[in-house]
Amino acid sequence: MIQRCNDDDIPDIHDIINEAAAAYKGVIPPDCWHEPYMKLSELMDETRNGVQFWGLKEADRLIGVMGLQSVLDVTLIRHAYVRRSHQNKGIGSVLLADLSRMATTPLLVGTWADAHWAVRFYQRHGFRLVSPEEKDRLLTTYWNIPERQRQASVVLAK
Repeated sequence: MIQRCNDDDIPDIHDIINEAAAAYKGVIPPDCWHEPYMKLSELMDETRNGVQFWGLKEADRLIGVMGLQSVLDVTLIRHAYVRRSHQNKGIGSVLLADLSRMATTPLLVGTWADAHWAVRFYQRHGFRLVSPEEKDRLLTTYWNIPERQRQASVVLAK
């Protein structure tokens, strides 16, 4: 069962994001990669900007997280990560299914175009890639990301 994360979970959320995002190193454009992948201050900005994290725990330890953010007339899936030791065990699927049921508006998710495993994950769960033109419109309307990240990303919709 998933639960809503709170401020006490921020260190674990930060740890999970940076541990799991190591999979992007050498995959995404080098000028988009940095260490750590997400600074704690960036995570705090995300929560202040309305990203609400949900997590799955095992033995009182957070093992996977996924965020929801309502923006205008859609819901964004944000920062979906699972500890490396717990990947490929259905945790991401449980989080996505539960968060999808919570959404009352259309769901969008953005990810790196070259993170093929992430794109396939969302497609297996009923999301479809939007056209490059639609991607640019959606990223401009609903996300606040640098132009370089926009160029290297895709958007999937459900």
